[in-house]
Amino acid sequence: MYKAKILLADDEERMRRLVRDFLEAENYYVYEASDGEMAFNEFCSHTDIDLAILDVMMPKFNGFEVCQEIRSRSNIPIIMLTARSQESDEITGFQMGADEYVAKPFRPKALVARVDALLRRTRTDSSSKLEAGGIMIDKDAHTVYVDNVEVYMSLKEYELLLYMIENKGITLSREKILDNVWNYDYYGDARTIDTHVTKLRKKLGPLGDLLQTVRGVGYKFEVTK
Repeated sequence: MYKAKILLADDEERMRRLVRDFLEAENYYVYEASDGEMAFNEFCSHTDIDLAILDVMMPKFNGFEVCQEIRSRSNIPIIMLTARSQESDEITGFQMGADEYVAKPFRPKALVARVDALLRRTRTDSSSKLEAGGIMIDKDAHTVYVDNVEVYMSLKEYELLLYMIENKGITLSREKILDNVWNYDYYGDARTIDTHVTKLRKKLGPLGDLLQTVRGVGYKFEVTK
């Protein structure tokens, strides 16, 4: 039976041990790191990592910096852990490419449930390709191509783009997008969508204009040509 590989980075040994024990109990294999530099080195050393859990406040490199470096090389799901509750930290995490944001203290079982959900969503896309306006999504490989060039995206960026393309021409409210992309377990607000749309537009380059803002409502993916 395949054991999914988790990168767990936190400078608190007690926290790492606690989370590691819960993950291993659910048949995950855990690579540990006690600082940001070690976390990035572990990621580069192991090409089989399926998901990363990164504490924000770590020595050498903080979690945001590690997240950004990982995201520039991979689209694996990334969960950020933080002792802070400021909204600006959450937005920063999403801007760096994080998929989930968990505030300390948290219940380890709840964290493991998020890991389960993120990995499940990366494996359950149907085996097909979807094309629209110069964008191609390979659901089987979980990759996005813009004018035949692969573009790295976080899981949430990928899911948001997929959802909008699958509903092209339809105006989607922020609330509907939250329900369908972030699901019931998300505790943030609709401004998170604006942050992700801004990032998507930047990554899509000239094709970012296909993500149209519908003032006062939400967004729409529209191919005009």
